[in-house]
Amino acid sequence: MAVRRVGFYDAKTNKHNVFITNHLDWSAKIIADIYKQRWQVELFFKWIKQNLKIKAFMGNTDNAVMTQVWVVLCIYLILAYLKFQARISQSLQQMSRLIHLDLFAKRDLIQLFRPRRICR
Repeated sequence: MAVRRVGFYDAKTNKHNVFITNHLDWSAKIIADIYKQRWQVELFFKWIKQNLKIKAFMGNTDNAVMTQVWVVLCIYLILAYLKFQARISQSLQQMSRLIHLDLFAKRDLIQLFRPRRICR
């Protein structure tokens, strides 16, 4: 299989990136854009693994893996929607940790993210 080395200078980050590809007829810009988009996906899955506590898949079949990925994506979207709708200042990571700590508390989710007042 033929491969080529492609270099691309990113003016935004002031970095020169080098990629190895088997797409011989694609421009360096297209290849760099594809890698940039792929990197965003990698960062998303890294966030999921770190914050939603998915270290390994519970099954080996395609269906088991896809089901777990869909559930995690739904959780992420619910958190993002809650953050947007309630104008919550905490990060998604902080929200995830608060929910994890108060998982079995019977409380409104919005109240969980509001600052608690200490009464003396």
